[in-house]
Amino acid sequence: MTDRTIAACIDGSAYAAAACDAAVWAAARLGAPCTFVHVISRRKHSAAQDYSGQIGLGSREHLRDELAELDGHRARLARERGTDLLDGAAERAEAAGLAQPARIQRNGELLDALQHVEDDIRLLVIGKRGESAGDDDHLGSNLERVIRGVSCPVLITTQAFTPPKRVLIAYDGSPTGENLIQRAAATPLLSGIEAHLVFVGHADDKRRAGLDKAADTLTRAGATTHTAVLSGEVEPALHAYQHEQGCDLMVMGAYGHTRIRHMLVGSTTTDMIRRAEVPVLITR
Repeated sequence: MTDRTIAACIDGSAYAAAACDAAVWAAARLGAPCTFVHVISRRKHSAAQDYSGQIGLGSREHLRDELAELDGHRARLARERGTDLLDGAAERAEAAGLAQPARIQRNGELLDALQHVEDDIRLLVIGKRGESAGDDDHLGSNLERVIRGVSCPVLITTQAFTPPKRVLIAYDGSPTGENLIQRAAATPLLSGIEAHLVFVGHADDKRRAGLDKAADTLTRAGATTHTAVLSGEVEPALHAYQHEQGCDLMVMGAYGHTRIRHMLVGSTTTDMIRRAEVPVLITR
């Protein structure tokens, strides 16, 4: 990859089509190339394992050979399936007007593969749940690791994606929040989209002044801007506002950049993503 790209993670889940559509939208807004990434997990498709130490197989070489051959066959099928998924995503993108999307297939773990090319990624797009996720209410473990492990912005899609018209920006008045506002004002990704700047908590004079300044920054950048101060718990308050105002994209800052972010999962960010019914854009 030469120019920094919009990278979309593609798998066999119900979220892959939305990730593809979101990447096409982002690539058009940012004037950036697009790359589809498929990663074959070693844990799911491990070829040619060493079975020599397993009980009962020591003197039965034909079984060891057959098991190794079976693993090789599974790995080969996984590669072919991944190629088909990438081809399907590229065809969908080209049908939407995106020219010549690139394709990357890697063996290993998703986060490792993304970190290998992270310097070339301008925005990462990924579905909220991958094909290996269970049916419970938890986020996929791959997604949690990716959010904590990459430094680029991450756009997390639901099962369907439509170009957003109203964006909810969660603002907390912190230096990270100020940086979020500067990025939101500067990026063509959000240009022309109605912005709802929302603070949850007790807003003293200093915080209200910061909120007004942030709104002015977005307005000067050309956005139609609304502000709101809400009470209650952050996550349910933001979701209620999103429903009431019909916001179809949520933007918020990521975990703090400390060692703690690598250990803790149950933060407001994770709760927001898990319960969100619209795409969530995580900034740094």
